[in-house]
Amino acid sequence: MRTFLVSWFLFNSYIAVFFSISNLVLVSGQCQSDQRQLLLEFKSSFNTTFTSPGKMMKWNQTSDCCSWDGVSCDAGGHVIGLDLSNGIILGAIDNSSSLFRLQHLQRLNLAFNLFIYAFPTGFEKLENLSYLNLSNAGFTGQIPVEISRLTSLVTLDLSVILFQGSLELEMLVQNLTRLRFLYLDGVNISATGNKWCRALSPLTELQVLSMSHCCLSGPMDSFLSKLRSLSVIRLDQNNLSGLVPPFLAEFPTLTSLHLNDNDLSGRLPEEIFQIPTLQALDLSNNRVLEGSIKKFPLNASLQTLRLTHTHIGGQIPESIGNLGQLTSIELAFCNFSGPIPKTVEKLSQLVYLNFLSNSFSGSIPNFSSSRNLTELNLAGNKLNGTIHSTDWSGLLLLVSVDLQTNKLSGTIPPTLFGLPSLIGDLHGKASLLLRYVDLRSNKLQGQFPVSLFEFHGLEYLSLSSNNFSGLIPMTAFQNLRNLSYLDLSYNRLSIDATTTNISSLSFPTFNILMLGSCNLTEFPVYTESVSFSYSTNSFLKNQTSLNYLDLSKNQIHGGIPNWIWKAKSLSYLNLSQNFLVEFERPLKNITSTLGFLDLHGNQLHGKIPILLLHAIYLDYSNNNFNSVLPAHVGDFLQSANFFSISNNNFHGSIPRSICNVSALKVLDLSNNSLRGPIPQCLFQMNVSFGVLNLGRNNLSGIISDTFSESCQLKTLHLNQNRLEGKVPKSLANCKILEVLDIGNNLINGSFPCHLMNIAMLRVLFLRSNNFSGHIDCSGDNIGWKMLQIFDIASNNFSGKLHLTFLGTWDAMQPNPDKNQSELKDLRFEGEALDPFYYQDAIIVTIKGLIPEVIGTFKALYGLNFSHNAFSGPIPLEYVDLSSNSLHGEIPSQLANLNFLSFLNVSNNKLVGPIPTSTQLQSFSEASFENNAGLCGPPLKATCGLPPAKTHNPSDARSTINWNYISVETGFCFGFGISVTLLIFWKRWRKWYFERMDRALSGLFPCFPLETRKHGRRANRNQRRH
Repeated sequence: MRTFLVSWFLFNSYIAVFFSISNLVLVSGQCQSDQRQLLLEFKSSFNTTFTSPGKMMKWNQTSDCCSWDGVSCDAGGHVIGLDLSNGIILGAIDNSSSLFRLQHLQRLNLAFNLFIYAFPTGFEKLENLSYLNLSNAGFTGQIPVEISRLTSLVTLDLSVILFQGSLELEMLVQNLTRLRFLYLDGVNISATGNKWCRALSPLTELQVLSMSHCCLSGPMDSFLSKLRSLSVIRLDQNNLSGLVPPFLAEFPTLTSLHLNDNDLSGRLPEEIFQIPTLQALDLSNNRVLEGSIKKFPLNASLQTLRLTHTHIGGQIPESIGNLGQLTSIELAFCNFSGPIPKTVEKLSQLVYLNFLSNSFSGSIPNFSSSRNLTELNLAGNKLNGTIHSTDWSGLLLLVSVDLQTNKLSGTIPPTLFGLPSLIGDLHGKASLLLRYVDLRSNKLQGQFPVSLFEFHGLEYLSLSSNNFSGLIPMTAFQNLRNLSYLDLSYNRLSIDATTTNISSLSFPTFNILMLGSCNLTEFPVYTESVSFSYSTNSFLKNQTSLNYLDLSKNQIHGGIPNWIWKAKSLSYLNLSQNFLVEFERPLKNITSTLGFLDLHGNQLHGKIPILLLHAIYLDYSNNNFNSVLPAHVGDFLQSANFFSISNNNFHGSIPRSICNVSALKVLDLSNNSLRGPIPQCLFQMNVSFGVLNLGRNNLSGIISDTFSESCQLKTLHLNQNRLEGKVPKSLANCKILEVLDIGNNLINGSFPCHLMNIAMLRVLFLRSNNFSGHIDCSGDNIGWKMLQIFDIASNNFSGKLHLTFLGTWDAMQPNPDKNQSELKDLRFEGEALDPFYYQDAIIVTIKGLIPEVIGTFKALYGLNFSHNAFSGPIPLEYVDLSSNSLHGEIPSQLANLNFLSFLNVSNNKLVGPIPTSTQLQSFSEASFENNAGLCGPPLKATCGLPPAKTHNPSDARSTINWNYISVETGFCFGFGISVTLLIFWKRWRKWYFERMDRALSGLFPCFPLETRKHGRRANRNQRRH
């Protein structure tokens, strides 16, 4: 009986399956006629002339509509699914379209088409829809609110690449409580956290929330925590701010969290890294987001981790080895430090690793077990040791290696450039795998790895700024036919640029070629055989795609070939620091589109024959040009940001046409023989200037009082000219000015207190002018909180030193919470084809200066008040300077000055013992000489024992009075006439000190030159990159 029942059950099951299959076969052949007609009517509504037939191509009256491409039916022959995605359908769907009469439709996909008209409003008629995908369908205008009536929807995708309208989120989803998958990427929602989170809170079954680039703002609200079923959260590319909420770590099935490209801040909850189900985490480009990684869970599911451009840092935990499924990790531009844990060697599934620009130290781990690794980027760290730690031969799929800007040393291991995968072991194709190698800016050494020439697929090779050696013939690069970027600069390599019997077609087509400091003696050429004769041509001339050429700091002699100015693709040319003397003629029909031209540091002479109309950066400095500047020079600089002709022999006046250059950021005409007045228009156009350097010429006249209120100057050098008049009041409009040097001119007037309104000023030179009067800048001036160099030496200032404002110079005082800026940071960054900057490297011989509060000035570089006529006692806040008439004792606070490199209080009337400190006693005796009352080391004069203490009031008063009296009356009377002349007659005073210097030189042969020289000089060196 039991066997019979079982047999009967199996028979019935067989019959049921049979009829089910039969029914399916019948369905495919029994499309309902009304359904066919509706679909054909929908097809006919589009213009087939402009529309790709796509999936509708075979729709016709004779075939079964249930078998049409993109159509699916139920058992009754009703259309329940329509997928016309990626059909490139062009046209409109109006509100009466037959589409909306397909009443049984459950799934509709119109994604990626060209319905370039407004959304139709008939979707609410499709009340059985559970899946609606209109992503990137091309519809415009407002998303129809009728979609909110489709209460059966489980999946809704309205994502767009570019959406012109806006969406009221709460109105759209208020009835869609069955939604599990919601995609609104690119839709303009424009709502704050409280609003959009509240709108989503009823969707308790939601599993996927994708709202990238939706103009969401504010912090994420706790309403979001009600969506406990979420497994995928994509909220990237919004304006979200505030903290990352800890409740995200409480979602039990969360697999993907993308919050990148927002403004999230604060400390990241550590629990985020410990979600056991999480497979993808992307927090990148939240630039103020902080935190650290304490640990990863055992058996973690994480496959992708991206934290790039955040402040997350600290050490990577050893538990990173728990991420056995990790395929991609990107921690670039973060704050990670310490060694890279050896446990990364367990990441056997790793494909991509990027730790660019952190502070990782120690050696490179062994990545031999990561056999799927294709890209490895450890650039911009502090890694040391060698590259031998990894068995590179096992990385068969390696495509990119970037280890640049570290402290790696030793040689390149043979296995790195001898990988089996790179020399043909993978069916002859592996030699094409390695495409990118960047090892520049390390301490690598040894012979150039010639095995590189076997990697025929190599596209990018940079080994610059190392210690590689050897001779490399240019012919060696013939095999690297795909090589487009080559940088071998700044090693100890020598390039043999001459080739014989070689066709130019056999070389790679370079886009970027950098051979700086490669001992080149000529431009690379080749000699090819043509009908048994030889023709010499420039190898570079035939590089028709060459965009960037750097041959700087070589030994190339002769002329600059004229074909360079006709190279159509060349935009960057650096031939600086060679021995070039001329421009090859003829120079006609110049069609150059060069944007960057650097010829500085050669021996070019005569006139400037090349002024390029499209150039952004032009540097002709440090040559032997010896002509007047062309009157029309400004007409050829319309695109220029940077123009320098410094350190040449140009003469004549500054052409007014230079004022026509509206884009100019840096203008350097210094150290020439230019004469005449400075064109007034040059100051009037300074709204565009960042740097103006006209120093060390023979310019005359006044500094025009025409600086605009929107002045953007950061550096102004007018030193060592013959300028006169007063410091213009409008100069105070240059609020971001950092360097002002008008020293060594004929400028007069009182101390320019209005300059104290320039709060950013760091360097001020007024020395060797005709300034006079007292220095008293009391009032409402802002003050110099950034000032680090202050030089007013060799003027006619007089009176007492009322300089209490020095105590407000914050940049000289210690700040434990802030790194002190250094003078090497004085630079102006420009925007050109290649980022450039103009840097002021200021060399100062410090003389004089000793304020009492200067004992706390940790960032001070120089103060100089010498060669003036200051008088009176040394203020308690400030100690005296050399070559004045100051007296009193040196404050004991001077012992705190452990940072001074040079000190000079000579030629005053100081008395008493020199404060004892290791620093002060390290200075030479000449630093304190000609102060008759000073004693103690380093002076030979010893200080006597102090008298025994008594309680006699008169004696006490005598002692106190002695501390304030500089010299006895007889001494002052004897030297009265000389002192008067020193104070009021500048020419005699200079003559006197010159004679004194000679006398001191004779008495003290080892006397330092810097000490004998009164005053100091500030030299500006340039460094451009």
